[in-house]
Parts: sequence; C-alpha cells; structure tokens
Amino acid sequence: MKLTSSSRLLAAGFSVALVACITAPQGDAGYTRSSALPAPPDPQDNPTTPGKAALGKQLFFDKRLSGDGSMSCQGCHYRHLGWTDGLPLSRKVGGGMNTRHTPSVYDTGYYTAWYWDGRAKTLEGQVTAAWKGQIGADPAKAAAVIASVPGYQATFQQVFAAEPNADNIPKALAAFLRTLNSGEAPWDRYTAGEKKAVTADAVAGYELFTGKAGCAACHTPPLFSDSLFYNVGLEAGKTPPDLGRYAVTKEAKDTSAFKTPTLRSVGISGPYFHDGSVVSLDGAVRYMASGGKPDAHKSSLLVDRKLSEKEIGQLVAFLNTLTSEESFVDPTLP
Repeated sequence: MKLTSSSRLLAAGFSVALVACITAPQGDAGYTRSSALPAPPDPQDNPTTPGKAALGKQLFFDKRLSGDGSMSCQGCHYRHLGWTDGLPLSRKVGGGMNTRHTPSVYDTGYYTAWYWDGRAKTLEGQVTAAWKGQIGADPAKAAAVIASVPGYQATFQQVFAAEPNADNIPKALAAFLRTLNSGEAPWDRYTAGEKKAVTADAVAGYELFTGKAGCAACHTPPLFSDSLFYNVGLEAGKTPPDLGRYAVTKEAKDTSAFKTPTLRSVGISGPYFHDGSVVSLDGAVRYMASGGKPDAHKSSLLVDRKLSEKEIGQLVAFLNTLTSEESFVDPTLP
C-alpha cells in the first residue's frame, strides 16, 4: 500500500508540524487517542491539563453557557454523529440557520485554521466566535451565570485561580476540544497488524484511495485532511455563491474554496460537504470521483477518475473503516 508522492509530502509536512509543536496535552478528559495519531500541538498560553480539559468538557455540555440557556456547544456536535449534528446546515440559538454544515470537531487540535473558510486563527478564537454567534451569548453575561454556580466557582479557582470570565471559559473549552482525538478505528487496527479488522474490499479501497482515485492528495493520513482549501465545484450555478476562503484572503484562487474535512468517522458524520448538500457517503464519493461540477476556480486535482461501480463500493468500504470506536461518557454538570 503506497501513498502518492504528493501525499508523502503532505504527510511529511504534517509530521514536521507536530514535531515543531510546543508541548503535548497532559490530560485527555477520559479520551483515548488512536495509536496512528501523535499528540496534538498545545499552545504555550493555554497548556492542556486534566483539570482544565475536564472543566471544558462540562462547559461544552452546559446550556447555561448560551444566550438564552437553551443550547450547549454539544447541541451541534454529537459523539454518535462523529461530533457533527446530522443536519445539512447548522442551527443557532433562537432557531436561525447557518449557511454551512457543522464540521466535525474530531482532531480539531491539530489544525492551524478553523471554520470551513479558515477565518479563525486559533482554536480559542474559534470557540469565542461560536460562543457569541452560534449559541448567542454575551460572554460577560454568560460568564456571570457560570460564576453563580458554586461547583464552577471552586473548579475555576482550582484550574485558573480566577473567577469564570470571557477569557478563561474559551480556554477551558479549547483544552477539552484538544482531547477529542479520533480513537482507534478498524483501519488503525489493520495497519497495526490486525489483518482481520477490515475486509478485502476495504483494503482494495485504500489502494484506490492512495492511487487511482487520488483521494490521499488532499485527505492525507493519518488525519485524512491536509488542512488546505479547495474549490470542488459545489458552488457552481448558485446565486449568490458562497465565496468560502476568498472572503478571508481576497485572492481569486480561493474563490469558493473550503477546508479539506477530515475523513475520520466520515461514515457517521453525514450529510457531506460545506453545504451539507449530499446525503450519503456513497453519493459524496461518486461526486468527487466524477470530477464535480464545472467551475472556473475548481481545483485541478478534481477530475473524473473513471471508477467502476465495484471500485466506488470499495472506496466506501474503506472509508467506513475510519469510524472511531472509543467510548465517551457525558459529564456530570455542577
């Protein structure tokens, strides 16, 4: 099983980035990371500790963090759906809808830009933006609500030596998110030597993934994402189109380009793409393998791969072996 030359380069870049990271998180809030993944980077201004991650886990599930007390962060990110929400477009507090699909937060600690268009430069910044926009909070007011809970008062003093505030709440949430690493998947067990962990079709699908189908050029193992941005033709014909990464960089090459999503647990995280426009994994594979829709800014990597029905099925079989199998226990809230 071999990666394409471009995949090797991207994988090497991923490895270098991880080696260059500052420190590794010291706690995982009860989470188990796949043996295929090294420890994610940990920023100097917000080092992960077991206590901080556990506090962030509670906050992630707490509706009191929202503007009206009706929605938690977990309201858009469910473990059994690969930390997505199963909806084409994500919903906000008050019933409003976003214009994009909820991305998975699996392995989010490894990335260097967040959101589909990469507009957030830090995970803490992304958390703060979602806190304000998605769940409609005024951070100062929400922090005061959290501070009124005796159990939180004590824990924040232990972790931050401070009351809950608009700065340390996102830090706790980000610390927890850095522990949401993909657990061991059947494919990880297969590559570790457990040859009966997957089917022959899945193995053939991996050969296609790294060869004829060209998937690994962007969905680079072990994260199965290169964290870069591509136009895959999905905005063609829309009026107006979602400009994607262009709204951040103002560069024509980024017109309607979106970040490569991870394929870990892709079998349970549909619907697919930034607009949630494709319901099934089979449909998503067919779209990409066909070369997508014509678009002036579409990536040159997206071409018709001329796959047979059998090959489509083998690719889907492989992708389904990337589903994480770790256990997860919801927190008890104070």
